[in-house]
Amino acid sequence: MNRKDFITNTGILTAGLFLSKDLKAFELAHPVVRIPMNKRKFSSPAIEKAILKFQKKVSDKELGWLFNNCLPNTLDTTVTYTTTNGKPDTYVITGDIDAMWLRDSSAQVWPYLAFMKEDKKLKDLIAGVINRQTTYVLKDPYANAFYHTGEQKSEWESDHTDMQPGIHERKWEIDSLCYTMRLAYNYWKITGDATPFDEQWKKGIHLIVATFKEQQRKTGLGPYKFQRETAKPTDSLPMAGYGFPVKPVGLICSMFRPSDDATIFPFLVPSNLFAVTSLRQIAELITAVHKDSAFATELNELAQEVEMAIKKYAIVEHPVYGKIYAFEVDGFGNVNLMDDANVPSLLSLPYLNAVDVNDPVYQNTRKFALSEHNPYFYKGKDSEGIGGPHVEQQEMIWPLSIIARGLTSTDDEEIKRCIAQLKLSHAGTGFMHESYKKDHPETFTRSWFAWTNTIFGEFLWEVFLTKPHLLG
Repeated sequence: MNRKDFITNTGILTAGLFLSKDLKAFELAHPVVRIPMNKRKFSSPAIEKAILKFQKKVSDKELGWLFNNCLPNTLDTTVTYTTTNGKPDTYVITGDIDAMWLRDSSAQVWPYLAFMKEDKKLKDLIAGVINRQTTYVLKDPYANAFYHTGEQKSEWESDHTDMQPGIHERKWEIDSLCYTMRLAYNYWKITGDATPFDEQWKKGIHLIVATFKEQQRKTGLGPYKFQRETAKPTDSLPMAGYGFPVKPVGLICSMFRPSDDATIFPFLVPSNLFAVTSLRQIAELITAVHKDSAFATELNELAQEVEMAIKKYAIVEHPVYGKIYAFEVDGFGNVNLMDDANVPSLLSLPYLNAVDVNDPVYQNTRKFALSEHNPYFYKGKDSEGIGGPHVEQQEMIWPLSIIARGLTSTDDEEIKRCIAQLKLSHAGTGFMHESYKKDHPETFTRSWFAWTNTIFGEFLWEVFLTKPHLLG
């Protein structure tokens, strides 16, 4: 299914409309829903070993079933691994949309980094993701999603932007480039392998820095603009495609959020914080691998400038919670107070190493994000979580927000509640979804959304390693 038809014609998918007794019977049976071995795209012995270990030691059989289905979902169903010019090359689709997002592909393989030392083929597969992402960044650093081949034309025929063949969508999102840096840095830190970080990769990093600086908009609006002929306002930008005005204060404009929804105020705070961390990580890699102290200094100086601007313009006084991070600002003093389910979100910042989990401003922000003061926080009878405008209906909770909450929690009871709520959300399918109606998990969007599946597996594995008593 292509993305346009999926969004335009499908809307909210309602799958598995079971009667309550049938749903209970379905869950108790734990049917085989994972794709058969002979149809899997890639298989990792290290991942299969982890699944068996989890299932052997965790008494909750439903969690064992979900872990088996979800952790390997990216490998099972979304990767195409080959070699190009003797180098690993990995194409990763999101699931039900046949395109590779820089963000999603990085996040989808992220949980596998911990297993690379046990599985060389898995290591090569992730190196292939880095290599392919380098070619995409060099093709167009403003694009967020790409096709497998460079000849395919986008289905978004009404987009007014500088579109090239091979690009699926050209929504400028800071986090797209941050995710590529996060994956590269942590691959290097874990393996010590510098092979993917050749001159082409370094050229891509130079382009990332140039793009960030263009979008600080100190000397003008820059080259990027985007408008789409659509009835969905979050899919297009105002003001001739440049978005609403900003005052150049050192922050970086992001015209779209990680949800692919347009920002209101272009200085998107979670993504700017993510950029600070990513730039500093890559400065370390550049110093160690390329011995380029001048470029490393440039990376660190940009990170420092953005960080100082965040402290000055993005921390605001909330009447209930005190000092918190705004979600979006414009440098003129206008702020948007909310949080969205997609990562980076304000809630997820410690997961990305963008803030310390004990930072008082973050803790205040966390309380705000998980409260009725956040317009996209929804609380039902059995679960609660953050949604967003992306699915165009209210009261749709994203499992991704519950997972982010669990991964950033230091409270055992909160982590247990997150796991319990996620167990309730799969509606008998054995998989996580993009979003579900509060109190009605059988009404959900995207039955095949690999990012949420894989990060749920990551969450369960993290709890298994650090707090196994919470799994039952």
